[in-house]
Amino acid sequence: QAQLVDAGGGLVQAGGSLRLSCAASGRTFSSYAMAWFRQAPGKEREFVAGITWSGTSTRYADSVKGRFTISRDNAKNTVYLQMDSMQPEDTGDYYCAATARPFASIAIVTAVYNYWGQGTQVTVSS
Repeated sequence: QAQLVDAGGGLVQAGGSLRLSCAASGRTFSSYAMAWFRQAPGKEREFVAGITWSGTSTRYADSVKGRFTISRDNAKNTVYLQMDSMQPEDTGDYYCAATARPFASIAIVTAVYNYWGQGTQVTVSS
C-alpha cells in the first residue's frame, strides 16, 4: 500500500529555516509529480510548491517564491521542502502529495493529487 510520511516540522523563529521531508513507501513515485500544500487554522489547504517527476521543473506559490525550495531524490523516493526566511504567516500543517497519473505536470489544486502524507506541523513565532 502506497504511503507518504511527512517529517521535519517544528517551532522556529521568524527569519529561521526548516527542512521538511516526505518519504514514500509501498510504491515508487519517481514517475509522478509531487507537491507540498499547507493548511493554516481556519483556512483551506493551499498549494505551496510542486515538482515534476524528473525534478527539472518546479512551481511555487507567490507567497513563498524566493524563500522555499522543493527538491526530490528519486533514488530515495523522497521529496524535500527547504524553507528559509520563514515568517509567521508560514505557520500551518504541511502535507506532501503525489499524483496518480505518470509524467503529469504540476497542479495547484488538491483534487489532482491522490496520495497524501499525514502532515507535519510548522509554527513560526514572531
